[in-house]
Amino acid sequence: MKRGFLALFALGLIGLIGFWYLTIPTPITSTELARAITSHKPDLANGERIFNIGGCVSCHAAKGAKDADRLKLLGGQAFKTPFGTFRAPNISQDPDTGIGRWSIGDIVNAVKRGVSLDGQHYYPAFPYTSYARLEMNDALDLAAYLKSLPAVPNHVADHDLTFPFNIRRGLGLWKLLFLKTEPVVALANASEDARRGQYLVEGPGHCGECHTPRNAIGGPDLTRWLAGAPVLDGENGRTPDITPAPKALGNWSSSDISDYLANGMTPDGDFAGGAMAEVVGNLGHIPKSDRDAIAAYLRAIPPLDPVVVAKPASN
Repeated sequence: MKRGFLALFALGLIGLIGFWYLTIPTPITSTELARAITSHKPDLANGERIFNIGGCVSCHAAKGAKDADRLKLLGGQAFKTPFGTFRAPNISQDPDTGIGRWSIGDIVNAVKRGVSLDGQHYYPAFPYTSYARLEMNDALDLAAYLKSLPAVPNHVADHDLTFPFNIRRGLGLWKLLFLKTEPVVALANASEDARRGQYLVEGPGHCGECHTPRNAIGGPDLTRWLAGAPVLDGENGRTPDITPAPKALGNWSSSDISDYLANGMTPDGDFAGGAMAEVVGNLGHIPKSDRDAIAAYLRAIPPLDPVVVAKPASN
């Protein structure tokens, strides 16, 4: 009896040690960051471009913010999901309630590795699983641009999550499964534009975060990449399939897609609404060449069969 208890205790201890080891946050080393920072001259114009492609405004500014208010990243928006309610943090330069005390390296570690200033995992409501693909120079420029924006005092409450999702340490295992830096799609014989669009869509644009379905633990189902998904924030409905499937973007030309990303108008004269209207508001600030590249990528990826959504049974 005693021997069996000791064996179980030893197995449990080994399991805890293994869990602790596998879930350790892994930031970019200070040596690597220092080397990258000292060899790079910040380009604020490029940082602004990455900021707009990444749609930082949509989550971190006040909902519906326009003009100068777009750059007041005070946080506070709440997003209800099956895992609980996430609240976008204040990422303005306020030193007490925002990230004003953060270094460039701190910001890069948050963006590319999902690691906080105090060494904890961020929840992937912050789309670092896509931002992990950011080239280092783009991440440095984004960080420099964020440092140039105004400080806005605003204390944001913590997330409201249920067990076991409120245990941050477990995200280390989640990252082992889903935090990848390689391209999602293997493009064969793609144009240079399509390959640049791949970087923008799979990286800073993080289109897959909304347009790709997720499994039971919130990981993206890459076999259904960009094929549409249930809306994540608790609302009914789906984000659309944006592959070149016949019932998706199959009948859209590259210029149709590029123009839609600039002004929100579809080829049949309808307009983007909801969250996509905010995305269009951000992408309208980026160069046309970037929107053209995104369109080229969306035309180059493989189409997928549509998902059949069951209708509720009538009484």
